[in-house]
Amino acid sequence: MGDKKILCIGLVCLDIINVVDKYPEEDTDTRCLSQRWQRGGNASNTCTVLSLAPGPVAENLPDVSVEDFSKVDLSQYKWIHWEGRNADEQVKMIERVREYNSKQEEKNRITISVEIEKIREPLYQLFPLGDLVFVSKDVAQHFGFTSAAAALKGFCGRLRKGATLICAWAEKGADAMGPDGVIIHSDAFPPEKLVDTLGAGDTFNASMIYSLSNGGSLQDALTFGCQIAGKKCGVHGYDGISH
Repeated sequence: MGDKKILCIGLVCLDIINVVDKYPEEDTDTRCLSQRWQRGGNASNTCTVLSLAPGPVAENLPDVSVEDFSKVDLSQYKWIHWEGRNADEQVKMIERVREYNSKQEEKNRITISVEIEKIREPLYQLFPLGDLVFVSKDVAQHFGFTSAAAALKGFCGRLRKGATLICAWAEKGADAMGPDGVIIHSDAFPPEKLVDTLGAGDTFNASMIYSLSNGGSLQDALTFGCQIAGKKCGVHGYDGISH
């Protein structure tokens, strides 16, 4: 499994970031100190952090379809992560992976993770499909939960048997619940100076996937995710988070 890869499915877009000295007040003009363009989108950011290698700027591409996914050689991958978007299509993609896994020895099976970030009803059908499910603070609050731990308890009934649920809660850190039903926690690791939070959630997801896919425990992965996400908030883009 050492030479197998991680595949992320979701958005690729172009982020245009303007740097200002303070957050602009409504109906005011603010001088831009600098501007940069960078490849963005949840899936793209997650891949960037996983690879920590620069890539070309990509144009905004259409969502991946089942037809696109049918061309993927599943034997190349040990982990596939879906950013919840066109959920009806993504359900069919995940079904294909489940079918593939059913014919494999356990050591060759692909781990399936999904991210439910946006408040959209169709995305909630992804809850029971992931071996690992990331649910956002926004979705948790939409359902009336006021903490990560409460969200884990509230959403656990939606999961497939044996799945793990993770919820990050910004400066309060993140919580996770494995198949044993025990909730674990990691504090946040804020940088000395907050510089750029764009992609912090994707950095957290990628760091957790990296740690777990390399045999780390859930607690180790959760702490590592919070550490690297905090480090990312202290730098522009993703330069320097690997050091």
